[in-house]
Amino acid sequence: MNEAQGAQFIISDVTPSPIRTPLTYLICESAHVAPLPFMATVSELALDLSKEFPRSPRALVGGYVHAGRMLDKCRAVIAGTADEYHYNCPLDRYFFDFTGIDHEAFKDLAATGATDEEVGAWINEQSQVKSAEEVVQWNNKMRDMRISEMPVPLQMFLEGYIPQVIPANKQVRVWFDVYDIEEGRQ
Repeated sequence: MNEAQGAQFIISDVTPSPIRTPLTYLICESAHVAPLPFMATVSELALDLSKEFPRSPRALVGGYVHAGRMLDKCRAVIAGTADEYHYNCPLDRYFFDFTGIDHEAFKDLAATGATDEEVGAWINEQSQVKSAEEVVQWNNKMRDMRISEMPVPLQMFLEGYIPQVIPANKQVRVWFDVYDIEEGRQ
């Protein structure tokens, strides 16, 4: 190999990750070092939730509704940009209870800078739910959950919250509508 082609060396990550392989560095003739492929940090992936909204709870990651929104909030909490959003809220708990995934393990994974695709793959590996039919059924249950089907403490909270954040001309039919209307997607 000549110098123009460069040489590859495998250098281990400083912090071990359950999903990453060692970074590959290309040493070129000008002696610059560049990581291949580009690996983002959680701060680079995190949204500033004081300026933009997390994804709709209807958005899928790993085939699960709400996982994308939960990941956006988790990354923002880690990066210190969560504003008034909370990670491991009651909606997040529905996901964790269904999949059997520990919220701290999920947060630890998000802290590695894992991409949406890596998180989705990890969710599917870690989830106690292995049946695609069960996941689809749960997704549809969550998409269609009416306020009256929720635990009473959540109903009580939303009874006061909805009039504060939802315009009077908008109708909330299901729980996910609260987020989508409040954040301007409906």
